[in-house]
Amino acid sequence: MGQSDGFLKFDRDLPKKQSVERRKKHYTEFYKPFSDKETKEQAARCMNCGVPFCHSGCPLGNVIPEFNDAVYNKEWKEAYEILSTTNNFPEFTGRICPAPCEGACVLGINKPPVAIEHIEKSIIEKAFSKGWIKAEEIVNRTGKKIAVVGSGPAGMAAADQLNKAGHSVTVYERAQAPGGLLRFGIPDFKLDKSVVERRIQLMEAEGIEFKCGVNVGVDIKAKQLQKDYDAVILAGGATAPRDVPINGRDLNGVHFAMDFLSANSSKVQKLKLESHKGEGIESVWATDKNVVVIGGGDTGSDCVGTSNRHGAKSITQFEINLKPGPVRELDNPWPEYPFILRTSTSHEEGCEREWSILTKEFVGDGKGNLKALKISDIEWFTEKNGRKSFKEVEGSERDIPCELALLAIGFVGPEQPILEQFGIELDGRSNAKANLRDFKTSKEGVFAAGDVRRGQSLVVWAISEGRECAASVDEYLMGETSLERKDTSMLAI
Repeated sequence: MGQSDGFLKFDRDLPKKQSVERRKKHYTEFYKPFSDKETKEQAARCMNCGVPFCHSGCPLGNVIPEFNDAVYNKEWKEAYEILSTTNNFPEFTGRICPAPCEGACVLGINKPPVAIEHIEKSIIEKAFSKGWIKAEEIVNRTGKKIAVVGSGPAGMAAADQLNKAGHSVTVYERAQAPGGLLRFGIPDFKLDKSVVERRIQLMEAEGIEFKCGVNVGVDIKAKQLQKDYDAVILAGGATAPRDVPINGRDLNGVHFAMDFLSANSSKVQKLKLESHKGEGIESVWATDKNVVVIGGGDTGSDCVGTSNRHGAKSITQFEINLKPGPVRELDNPWPEYPFILRTSTSHEEGCEREWSILTKEFVGDGKGNLKALKISDIEWFTEKNGRKSFKEVEGSERDIPCELALLAIGFVGPEQPILEQFGIELDGRSNAKANLRDFKTSKEGVFAAGDVRRGQSLVVWAISEGRECAASVDEYLMGETSLERKDTSMLAI
């Protein structure tokens, strides 16, 4: 694949970024153009390895060596055709995926891996620019109607696939615009919302109906959906955030990260702003505040980048875990996803990062407002039973100034009222119980896909589950399916 000595001749390279000072002044994507020649050189690094692992690392099973080869040979349309057989939305994954495919790249064993994510984005943007992507007329309709609850990546993928199979699909979204996490959870500077809107408009042109501002379970009951549709897919995500029940949690200025990010996205997109905790939208704004982000993942990083654009006085990010090293540990071998220290573009823009920090208390100013955090350092150790634990470092307790604390410590699962209303069985983690073989819940005709089924995960996993669930729904309704699906016969969850 590619150039036989490409991985020896060319180094890994990616598009350059705007300067930190310039990009902090706006919310749009900030990568500079990268020529077709430069992208071809990156595709040339694909090394024709005997057994490629990249597509095994990809939850979608993207056929990566083949589309790399097509790009190297300047066969861009062929590359798009290969990519689109497994991925409905490369414009999303090519921007925001943590690229487990690159972690599994054989070249990555001793050199920087092939720039698969960038190549994927280049392919789909080339396809849009050349007009190869157009709304397809669905000629043969089956007469079957399907309701999809949730318009995030899982719901969008399921809807797209089922519509292609000829079914009539209606997507219900409680927010004021479709896209779910893609629209409201991921900042515009990582995923410009014109990219999301472009895809939504294409899906609408192909016959998919999006009903926004409709809260299933409240505005329309579960029984009504089951009565009106031949099948229902629950794809509402795992949106119940993990909390920290410590003193001062109810102070003004302590917020969940997703409230902060969704408020910012709403304002940037000029959508209606919702109030938070009755304080008004200004309470979740970082301007001239000492901001502390509690949590070291991608959501926390997004809070850092957004706070920089608000003009925060200072930004600090805490992580309770140990600081990762620059290379894989022995218990994290290739081709597993590498758990190493990562510096995001948001971190580059300015942020103090600290590890092994315990937040003990939110300190108020006597008027109900947050003014500081009480924290301490911790030491990690292994107990006799092999369990990891920690203890506070004696004498390390201290207060640090903070007027805005953002909790970015993950999600505990899907919101329960809607699951209760459908009356479906839950698994041990409070997710909708359904396995990877058929995505069926305990309620006849009701399916579940994405984070609502598997728990908090990646966008690429959500798209994968949406696709697989769609094939199962199609088979349930028609007795067989022509939709592409992966072999899940050996999977038990």
